[in-house]
Amino acid sequence: MTNLNQENVEKLLSTVVDKYTSKDIVSTKSVKAIIIEDEKLNIEVVLKYPASSYHDELKKAIQEALSNSGASEVAVSITSKISSHATQNVANALPGIKNIIAVASGKGGVGKSTTSVNLALALHSEGASVAILDADIYGPSQPRMLGVKDLKPEGAENGNMMPVLAHGIQSMSIGYLVEEAVPMVWRGPMVTQALDQLIHKTEWHDIDYMIIDMPPGTGDTQLTISQKIPVSGAVIVTTPQDIALIDAQKGLAMFEKVNIPILGIIENMSMHICSNCGHAEAIFGHGGGENMANDSGVEFLGALPLEINIRTDVDEGTPTVVKEPDGKTTEIYKDIARKLAASLSLQNESVGAFPNITIE
Repeated sequence: MTNLNQENVEKLLSTVVDKYTSKDIVSTKSVKAIIIEDEKLNIEVVLKYPASSYHDELKKAIQEALSNSGASEVAVSITSKISSHATQNVANALPGIKNIIAVASGKGGVGKSTTSVNLALALHSEGASVAILDADIYGPSQPRMLGVKDLKPEGAENGNMMPVLAHGIQSMSIGYLVEEAVPMVWRGPMVTQALDQLIHKTEWHDIDYMIIDMPPGTGDTQLTISQKIPVSGAVIVTTPQDIALIDAQKGLAMFEKVNIPILGIIENMSMHICSNCGHAEAIFGHGGGENMANDSGVEFLGALPLEINIRTDVDEGTPTVVKEPDGKTTEIYKDIARKLAASLSLQNESVGAFPNITIE
């Protein structure tokens, strides 16, 4: 039993490590208040990323750390407050959007769009206000994946478009404005102009995170987004095989050249589990994404299985995170979402973006 005072409480709290930032909650200034009243202790913690599924685990860790504080009762409250974070210098902030995260692959066919929509929905399920922008003008897929392919954006009073709502998130895509079967036979300048209008002429409202589902490659569209849109960070999606990793490395290098931080790498289609017998087989190889992350000095956010339901869920317009909110695959998406949001939350740490500890 120790004396119940500020110094001892802070010392005990400094032993509690947030597993998503890998830092203790005192050094990151996540402790908003320490209130001592009649031997009762009240701790207020404010995380700078959405993590509602993690609150109970963190609360238990804090209560265990304070079990020898001398308090007769320990109450812990955990909330999240998401701030805007630094972007590349050349881009100006967009109204109504705090943070923009680009999800890229460098090549097609690695499941980037499916990963993008499930990450957006995972961030929403963790407590954030989220939007998704489908930046693939030639092959828009988000309207179908979100189950709203037949909807059209409503007009705003100022002549702009209202985002299309689906499963609790805001969305915009060229797919809402043209028929699904109509090909976009456009040259590069027309594509970049259309993309510019989609993001700047949409009335986004109070967005914590916008996920941009990037088209494959490193051409005009990617460069336009990287240079003209205030991107806070990028996520690279790859599959384990060498041919995908080569192109993913190019996508990573592109973001580095325009000073956009890489929040991490996701390995998709990592392991196939047979739906009949349960046998696990690494069809596309094993560990490629993690090795790339280690070689590049960026975080490995996680590995997603090669699972038929992930594909059929988006085909039906109900992505896995929505269709199976308590499923194993959904938990992987949510864990990855918490990791990338926590990684982004550390960007402004050096300039005092976290709240100060106050003792009352």
